[in-house]
Amino acid sequence: MNLDDYASFSQVDRQNMLRHIEHLPDQLETAWKLGMQFDLPKFPPLSKIIIAGVGGSAIGADLVRYYVTHFCKIPITVFRDYDLPAWAHGPDTLVIASSHSGNTEEVLYSLEAAEMNRCSILAITTGGEIERRANEKGIPIWKYDYKGQPRAAVGYSFNLLLAIFVRLNILPDPTPDVLGAIHAMRQFQMEIKPQTPTVKNPAKRIAGQLIGRWVSIYGAGFLAPVARRWKGQINEFAKAWAQYEFLPEADHNTLAGTEHPEILLNQIAALFLHSSFANPRHQVRIEMTKRAFMLQGISTDIIEAHGETPLAHLWTALQLGDYVAYYLAMAYQVDPTPVSALDQFKQELAATRLPNL
Repeated sequence: MNLDDYASFSQVDRQNMLRHIEHLPDQLETAWKLGMQFDLPKFPPLSKIIIAGVGGSAIGADLVRYYVTHFCKIPITVFRDYDLPAWAHGPDTLVIASSHSGNTEEVLYSLEAAEMNRCSILAITTGGEIERRANEKGIPIWKYDYKGQPRAAVGYSFNLLLAIFVRLNILPDPTPDVLGAIHAMRQFQMEIKPQTPTVKNPAKRIAGQLIGRWVSIYGAGFLAPVARRWKGQINEFAKAWAQYEFLPEADHNTLAGTEHPEILLNQIAALFLHSSFANPRHQVRIEMTKRAFMLQGISTDIIEAHGETPLAHLWTALQLGDYVAYYLAMAYQVDPTPVSALDQFKQELAATRLPNL
C-alpha cells in the first residue's frame, strides 16, 4: 500500500485504530485529571508497591516505574505473573491490580493472593470480574471508562498510576511536566500524522524500512520500556515479528550474537531509541552498538525523542512507535485492531481455568 494514500487506510483499518492513536494526548490529559480527582483511601505507611498486570495494562506500569526510578521514595515492582512474590505480605505492601478489562486471569490470581496476604489493595479497571470482586469485598477501585483495546489505553494505565504515587507523597508533583509532555505530543503529531507525506514524515519512513525485516528495538534508561511498547505494537498492529532489548544489558550478550546465521543478518532492522536526557554512558553505548551492528551488515537507525523534558521524550518516543506500527500494518494491509491469535489462545486457556476463577 502507498502510505501517502491516506483515503485508503479505512479500507484496512476497519475499526478505526487510528482514532485511538490520534487521541492519545487527550487521553493522557483526561487520565491525569481523573487521577487527581478519584477518591484515594488512607493507606498505612507503605514500604513497597506491586503493580500486578500483563500486556497493555502492564506497559503503563513499566513506563511509570522506569520514569520515577531516580526520585521515588519506595520500591515499585511490576509483576507479570500469577499470585505474588513471597515478600508481598502485610498492609505495608500496596498491591495495585491493573486490568483494563477486569478479567485478566493473572491479575485475578494476584488480587486473591493480596487478600490472603493481608496487603493493602487498590484496583484500576474499566469493570469486569475485578470490579465485581472489589465491590463485593470493599476493595478500593479506580474505574475509568474507555472503549478500546488495553494497548490503546496506555495513557490511563500510566497517568492514573503516576497520580496515585504523587498523592501518596512518594513523588514530587509532576503536573508541569505532564502538561508539557501532552503539548509536545500534539506538536510532534503534526509531523507524523497520515496527512503528512512520507518525504516529511519520519514515522512513515521508519515503517518503510521495516517492511520484510526482523525488527529489534533497543532502549536504555527511561526509554527501555518504550522499546518494549514498540515491540508489542508491531506485534499486535502489524501482526509482525519484533523483539526488544535493553541497554546496557544487550552489550553483555546480544552483541556477541551478530555473526550467525549470516543469511539472516541483512534482514534485521535494529532501531535505537535515543534521548538527550539519557545517561551519557547510554549515549556512548548506543553509538558504539549501532556501529558494531552496521559492520556486521545489520540495518540500523537512531530514533530521536522530542520535547523539553524526560517525560516529553518518553511520550513522543512512544507516540512515534504507535504511528510506525500503524503504518507498518497499513503496508502489510492488515487490520491493526483484531488480535485473533491472542483471543483464540485466551478462549482455549479459559477452558482450563480452575473452578474458583
